[in-house]
Amino acid sequence: MASTLDLTPRTALARGVGSNADTPPVYDYTAEGSAFVRATQPDYFGWLEHVRAAAGCTRPIRLAGSLYTVDQATGRVVEQRHTDAMPDAAIYTACGNRRATICPSCAQTYQRDAFQLLRAGLVGGKGIPDTVASHPAVFATFTAPSFGTVHARVVKQHTCSNRKRCDCRAEPCHARRDAGLCPHGRPAVCWARHETGDKVLGHPLCLDCYDHDHQVVWNIFSGELWHRTKQAAERYLAKLARRRGIPRVEVVTASGNTRRVPPVRLSPGKVAELQARGAVHFHAIARLDGVDGQDPDAVVPPPAGFGLVDLVDALRHAAEQIGFHTPAHPDRPHGWPIAWGKQVDLEPINTSGTGEVTDSLVAGYLAKYATKSTEATGHTSTRLTAESIGDYADPDGDHTARLIDACWRIGRPTHSSVPLSERPRDPRPRSGFVERWECPDCGTHTRYAACPVCVAQRQAALDTETATKPTATNPYARLRRWAHMLGYGGHFLTKGRRYSVTFQLLRDTRIAYRRHEHHHQADEHTGPHHAVTHHDDDTTLIVGALTFAGVGWHTSGDALLANTAAAMARERQAAGREELAHELTTPAGTVPAAA
Repeated sequence: MASTLDLTPRTALARGVGSNADTPPVYDYTAEGSAFVRATQPDYFGWLEHVRAAAGCTRPIRLAGSLYTVDQATGRVVEQRHTDAMPDAAIYTACGNRRATICPSCAQTYQRDAFQLLRAGLVGGKGIPDTVASHPAVFATFTAPSFGTVHARVVKQHTCSNRKRCDCRAEPCHARRDAGLCPHGRPAVCWARHETGDKVLGHPLCLDCYDHDHQVVWNIFSGELWHRTKQAAERYLAKLARRRGIPRVEVVTASGNTRRVPPVRLSPGKVAELQARGAVHFHAIARLDGVDGQDPDAVVPPPAGFGLVDLVDALRHAAEQIGFHTPAHPDRPHGWPIAWGKQVDLEPINTSGTGEVTDSLVAGYLAKYATKSTEATGHTSTRLTAESIGDYADPDGDHTARLIDACWRIGRPTHSSVPLSERPRDPRPRSGFVERWECPDCGTHTRYAACPVCVAQRQAALDTETATKPTATNPYARLRRWAHMLGYGGHFLTKGRRYSVTFQLLRDTRIAYRRHEHHHQADEHTGPHHAVTHHDDDTTLIVGALTFAGVGWHTSGDALLANTAAAMARERQAAGREELAHELTTPAGTVPAAA
């Protein structure tokens, strides 16, 4: 075989003489070629075992440093390992992102945990007593009010078997006998029968008539509205208990004092969903519990006489009565009204497995929305800053561009009374750079439109700011922080403290199970050789001194191999679950018929 070394030095324009004796391989520049190179290495199976914990992740976190195994009794370091001796000199851990558009694998894990968490609050398990299955529970949907006429798909009577693939004939969008015009001269009617995936669904018939400012303000205050609604429902139940002669319960606090509390309380769990129009609405599970004076944290049934009708009446009363006005703003001195829309659905949950609304159906429905964000609106972006806001906000743009512009304009500092849309815009080149200038705050010389040092420090201060910090100076300042979420800044899945277990408990349980399974498999394969280095988890503690080393796989081939191995493992698990379910449903002694 001819040599591929250059006989003479290479130049900038051509290869050296003799370098064309053999063609260098280029297959390792492709994903398949890179995967082939990795698979032919002697430590390939060790690498697969090393990355198994984050194999399905699209952008795993790489950590570097040392791991110390410490004896808890004596504090002595039993074993020390460094990542330099591991494959790729790093430890891979899954990113844990809940959004399916960013990491489908981690989002699937999050969705399954959410399902178990929500369902445990209805039927018990995971540390929740099974008696909760007898508690009255309601599946509630609270929607936002109307901020303007939008395109919609309305089906009065469904004949399809699957709502996700509904092909029923829809009613005309906004049909009117008189084809009138809005104040801006645009048609106020729409005779189209929109299909399920029509892109115009949720978009206003007239962008100028739509109240974008009110919608983003409603989104940012929707969490406060939910909090007040829950309090109003509990007050309604407390008054109902007093009228029925049920005494209050004496509870001993942690400080030793005794206080009297109502004998009934709500234990909710909710998920926020962004509609196609960009307004948030809540799907909630409301469970009715009692109060145990000896153990206030215990989950006990409600007092005798309280049933499902009382729970429905309390939630409906709270949804109709609760409403408030936001604080004054330079653009709106009297604030904006915040209240629920007219569509409030309250459906009883049947925990026996029969009926239209069951515990599994509700938990699966809510867990599905826990992995979504703003995808329904067609907008996806990370947190916006002064440098990137111009790429998304436009007061004369489409629906989402105007919502983002409203967030940035209303969330401006209160001392600046000039709206963003009315400020003079400095012409700048398409490259985004301006003339070199000096920041008056920190003295940094830059060509960016905003000082990168001050922007980074300001963002870092926002990230470390506590959630309980008062915002009396400007309650609308959070709109800029959550402009990429169209104003909604709350968590997408929240629950009451007593409703169910936590995500952390589920994750810790899964880690402990995998660690025990790994040690069990290692003991079976290695036998007495492994017993020398094996340590009991009950007496030892693993302490990691790890630092951030990067994000993502080293090559596209590594990602291909890791994701393929994870997909095959998921298929095996799914097949195992199907076989187990088939065995549980097949009577003993019967043989299924051949296909």
